[in-house]
Amino acid sequence: MSASPPVLRLKGVTKRFGPLVANDGISLDLDRGEVLALLGENGAGKSTLVSILFGHYVADEGSIEVDGRTLPPGQPKAALAAGIGMVHQHFTLADNLSVLDNVMLGTEPLWQPFTRRGDWRRRLLDAAQRFGLQVDPDARIADLSVGERQRVEILKALVRGARILILDEPTAVLTPQESESLFATLAQMVADGLSIIFISHKLDEVLRVSDRIAVLRGGKLIAVLPAEGASKSDLAEAMVGRSVAPAVKTRHEPGPVVCELPGTTLSIRAGEVFAVAGVAGNGQQALAEALCGEHAPPGGAVRLDGRELPAAPRRFVEAGVARIPEDRHAVGVVGDLPIWENAVLERHASPAFARWGVVRRGAARAFARQVVERFDVRGGGLDTTTRSLSGGNMQKLILGRALLGSGTTPRLVVANQPTWGLDVGAVAYVHQQLLDACAAGAAVLLISEDLDEIFALADRVAVICHGVLGAPRAAADWTLADIGLAMAGAGREVAHAA
Repeated sequence: MSASPPVLRLKGVTKRFGPLVANDGISLDLDRGEVLALLGENGAGKSTLVSILFGHYVADEGSIEVDGRTLPPGQPKAALAAGIGMVHQHFTLADNLSVLDNVMLGTEPLWQPFTRRGDWRRRLLDAAQRFGLQVDPDARIADLSVGERQRVEILKALVRGARILILDEPTAVLTPQESESLFATLAQMVADGLSIIFISHKLDEVLRVSDRIAVLRGGKLIAVLPAEGASKSDLAEAMVGRSVAPAVKTRHEPGPVVCELPGTTLSIRAGEVFAVAGVAGNGQQALAEALCGEHAPPGGAVRLDGRELPAAPRRFVEAGVARIPEDRHAVGVVGDLPIWENAVLERHASPAFARWGVVRRGAARAFARQVVERFDVRGGGLDTTTRSLSGGNMQKLILGRALLGSGTTPRLVVANQPTWGLDVGAVAYVHQQLLDACAAGAAVLLISEDLDEIFALADRVAVICHGVLGAPRAAADWTLADIGLAMAGAGREVAHAA
């Protein structure tokens, strides 16, 4: 990179949360016009570090300099004034307001007797033209696509003077075409002198867009290496401290139909992974809830092994449906309960774990111990509060509960975003467990926004768009371009509403 001083310099940044050292003496530079990727496992310290940088947290030790000037700690307003902008993975836009309103939000005092709305409009349009991020200033956020909303988030930061942009999982909810558009925009911004910190679990993207890659592990900076010449396997090993073997899929003939949803194209056979691809918010959650008995689908009752099931979650669990929900924190576990109670949460009233309404603690704890040992759940003993687990270990707990809960292979596994936000090691583990369940005869429904995951696991793929499930095809018959167009609602056969 350039011989000029770095635009951003972190010196010995340390942050502790009680006995946990989230960041341990991290020193890192960012040059002008550079893309620096930030990699690490869940709990490695990435979020803490950028939260310190953006002023949400105060470091216990160390300092941050922007253009040679020390940044006041714990002041987001000072970070914004210094030219630091952040685009979060989950957008922070007001859906009921226009694009221009969102860009202006919080920039003018409430007691100001006039507004510079015209000036802001010109600045917004200038930035949109300059970086190829075309938007309608008067469009309501709720009416925009996910890709368009991301443009607004980026423009909001640029219009406010960002010279250092932090992008947190920026392609997590984009179609392949939208991702390509984003990469072209990033190249334009970097050519214009913007510096970018790029956080992603997708190693292909990291290698494609970054100049250098910083790897965190256990709160420490393990390596900083040039992207050129690096490999995915090298990065994965640096992140987790060991080589990571990809999941292995065995070939086998699928069995009879296990699950059908009348009025849709959904029909899943034993021993097959049926994947549903789509951009977030297109009906995936409603589909997953219907297949777990949380509500009755409009087209008729769910059929499992030819029998109609009433909309009652307990009946679905008893029939052999294993559930891996999208939101592990809000829906997957009760964070304040210990690990052993969460392990039996969905079957706490079954004869295996209760008698006359009283929990059989010995049996429940024995099952929880089996889940912890078989699925390598780390982070404490059976009495540890579940919310203290990392995302990956919490997902392993949910996975073990789902796959071991019935005592036999589940008839149907409903896996909704099973690796959302997990690091490469945890992803490989979850993938292998799902493939093993499939090989043992389970029908697996995989709902995912990660196309790499879908192509790695799926036997057949259907795309959901605006609540409509398209006709499924063999995974080998899809191209990345085709599936991206179908996710955007174009070039796709339309089936019945899901």
